[in-house]
Amino acid sequence: MKAIVYSEYGTPDVLHISELEKPIPKDNEVLIKIYAAEVTKADCELRSFNFPVKWFWLPLRIVMGITKPKRPVLGGYFSGEIESVGRDVTAFNPGDTIFGATKLRMGAYAEYLCLPDDYTMAAKPDNISFDEAAAVPLGGLNALHFLRKADIKPGDKVLINGAGGSIGTFAVQIAKAMGAEVTAVDSAMKEEMLRQIGADHFIDYTRDHFSANDKTYDVIFDMVAKSSYSDCINSLKSKGRYLMGNPRLSDMLRSFFTPLFSDKSVLFAFAGETKEELNTLKKMIEAGTIRPAIDKIFMQDQAAAAHHRVETEQRIGIVVLSMNK
Repeated sequence: MKAIVYSEYGTPDVLHISELEKPIPKDNEVLIKIYAAEVTKADCELRSFNFPVKWFWLPLRIVMGITKPKRPVLGGYFSGEIESVGRDVTAFNPGDTIFGATKLRMGAYAEYLCLPDDYTMAAKPDNISFDEAAAVPLGGLNALHFLRKADIKPGDKVLINGAGGSIGTFAVQIAKAMGAEVTAVDSAMKEEMLRQIGADHFIDYTRDHFSANDKTYDVIFDMVAKSSYSDCINSLKSKGRYLMGNPRLSDMLRSFFTPLFSDKSVLFAFAGETKEELNTLKKMIEAGTIRPAIDKIFMQDQAAAAHHRVETEQRIGIVVLSMNK
């Protein structure tokens, strides 16, 4: 089978297509023919091993490979079709169309992938394409996880910092579905897209900082690793909730003290990416409540260009690799 691989850490040019042996599913696994995979910031960070949040660098390097990658095929989020199943699998059948997540196994940048049947996978929504379906799990699962924790009520004012990325675009739509008034923060080139998917207000962070005015929010969902913790806390209303999607270690430590000295709360619990959440997203998509905001679809031999687009923040929405439909 063809797969996009990398054998060393580096620039997008380390990615290349190679022939690998087609995997065979174990008794509890399904063999998936991959149709599309999202190109994520995490893929780019793993490829280069350059992370904005440094505290987990060493443990992740040990897991993923100290001198070179242990897992040469990237890709954590995908859509595809079940080709065959192990003898103990009952939840899926050959021919099922699915979307889901690979956890740290990665491997979705390939024509085929084997995963245990208890991994986060669900039937693909009928009203979106395979390319669109691959763009759902990362952003949708993380946005749903955090916004549920925020206990948003109709009329709440919600600010999403880094709203134009995979997680942010779903957060805008899910917060709107919960009845919130949403302010999106990102670069000016993403304003039109963010307003189209439901943002009520927009702040161009290159011109204005959301903390520089007198506006306050019930919830701030922050995906920007270098944000000022104090600015975010000070921009919350009484009983406001600060959701840190990309926390630094120092901010995680500060979060334990904030509720002791104020009526504000801070959350940084990482998403479990559960089947229940994925099925909830499926229902929301089929109901027309949310939809992935696709920037561009690249073919398998354009993986380096796809990585370049993601890590240079040229994208307006989600970038997808179309594999072998």
